[in-house]
Amino acid sequence: MDIKPIKSDSDYQIALTRFEVIFDSVTGTPESDEADILALIIDDYENKHYPIEAPDPIEAIKIRMEEMQLRQVDLVNEIGGKSRVSEILNRKRKLTVEMIRNLTTKLNLSAGLLIHDYKLSR
Repeated sequence: MDIKPIKSDSDYQIALTRFEVIFDSVTGTPESDEADILALIIDDYENKHYPIEAPDPIEAIKIRMEEMQLRQVDLVNEIGGKSRVSEILNRKRKLTVEMIRNLTTKLNLSAGLLIHDYKLSR
């Protein structure tokens, strides 16, 4: 096992290539241990150099609705009437604290994600 820190994109590509080779190693083997360590090092490098921003609250709601195969009408109890749901999802109105509380339960989303500010459309 010859593991080195990832300091450049070249090192990153080498680590990815090696990880692909040993990915399906049998648990308990030196290759499996190497894959576990490489996964941590690769993840750390990616988080530092290729961060992925969390979606804004409305995008998060839309993504979760798609995952759960929900329609706008399915959020009426959490947000209000059909027109209110439409206003929220079309960025015409901001989420309220009560809506956020209801949506965290219904959609199993973090309240921390839903409280972030976002721009309304004009």
